[in-house]
Amino acid sequence: MQLPRIFRTTPFRLTLLFLALFAAAASAFLAYIYIATAGEATRRTDREIQREMRSLTAAYDRAGLDAVNQSLIQRAASERPFLYLLMGRDGRRISGSIEESPVERFNGQPAWTTFQVSDLVGGRMVKHPARGLQERLGGGEILFVGADVGEDEAYVVNIVRALWGAGALVVVLGLAGGVLVSRNVSRSMASLSGVIEAVRGGDLAARAPVRGARDEFDELAAGVNEMLDRLERSMAGHRHAGDAIAHDLRSPLTRLRARLEAAYLDVEAGRGDPTQALAQALEDTDGVLKTFAAVLAIARLQAAGTAPDAVVFDLAELACDVAELYEPLCEDKGVEFGSELTRGLTVRANREFVAQALANILDNAVKYTPAGGAIMLRVRRRSSGEAEASVTDTGPGVPEADRARVVERFVRLENSRNEPGAGLGLSLVAAVAEAHAGRVELDEGPGKVDDLGPGLRVALVLPRAT
Repeated sequence: MQLPRIFRTTPFRLTLLFLALFAAAASAFLAYIYIATAGEATRRTDREIQREMRSLTAAYDRAGLDAVNQSLIQRAASERPFLYLLMGRDGRRISGSIEESPVERFNGQPAWTTFQVSDLVGGRMVKHPARGLQERLGGGEILFVGADVGEDEAYVVNIVRALWGAGALVVVLGLAGGVLVSRNVSRSMASLSGVIEAVRGGDLAARAPVRGARDEFDELAAGVNEMLDRLERSMAGHRHAGDAIAHDLRSPLTRLRARLEAAYLDVEAGRGDPTQALAQALEDTDGVLKTFAAVLAIARLQAAGTAPDAVVFDLAELACDVAELYEPLCEDKGVEFGSELTRGLTVRANREFVAQALANILDNAVKYTPAGGAIMLRVRRRSSGEAEASVTDTGPGVPEADRARVVERFVRLENSRNEPGAGLGLSLVAAVAEAHAGRVELDEGPGKVDDLGPGLRVALVLPRAT
């Protein structure tokens, strides 16, 4: 027979383990209390018996046997909680409150003994535990002094019983608490398991409930939800990327096929320039491969979550190396190029990805800045301590309403349709920034002057290495 699921949960098992440890500790504690309390009660009774014995032996030493006998008769008739027995040299009873000595084989030395006394209570005989001391007096007579310890033992037993009752109550409450905790944990875990099953079944919109208790289950639920958010965005991005690739590559692939087919027909007919057709086909193929390379780079960053192979380097030195590649392009196009680089701004990042991001920003600036315009590359430290690499141009810019979506994959504005590209440049920059816990900021450039502007300022902001 299988136990209910709640009794097989880890919290309930931990509760049982804790209760077992508690029961063992409580048992040891109760045993110590019993031994200590019973021992103290016995020692106290022994002291009282010895004190009574010394009092009677002192009376014997002063006035003899008759004085002790008279004293025993008076004390036995009083409410003193002692048991007395005075015997002659031959061991016969002379007087006292008990009939015979409980000490067996008395050899004349002081002897302690534990025995039981009977008492008539409510018409029936009740036995009580007692303890006593027997000594031989100076004249050879024997004196026994005892005391009923039933009340002391009953007191100790009551204390132990009360402690056992409290321990049993704690165990019962602990079991009830274990069941309650296990039920709450099972309910929380059941909701997470339900979300996992739903996601396993293909429902990426399922989310774990956050109760607002700010405990570890809320942290786990929030972490699972964040993971699912990223997974959903990643899957949506992959679906969108597949659709966009199919859409954006349809034209270049169709054009490539048409050119290859035309070149093939021209070669068969003995006319046309097959070399030029093949060169154009290679150029179109390179464009397709670049698109795939950019998509794979973005997917690699988003899948990793963080930038791999991060190293510490000077952002200004890297920007200077990238700028050297684009200065000749600016000169050929008639665009003025300048730079303001603050040295010593170190970042911990993947050098190749950051270089590719800067190259993409500069490539867009060169591509969309007309002749006579200007491009400025800056590396500076922000007041927040972050490192910023920005490129400002005097091109047509990006309307403020479109700045949030131009960093998405395969998004191209109307004014860029005539330029080559697949709309992945700024998407890669955004992916690089996200992988490095940074961000991309797009602002208006220097403004519109004559026929140029208003321009665009693209800033890659990265945390500075500590």
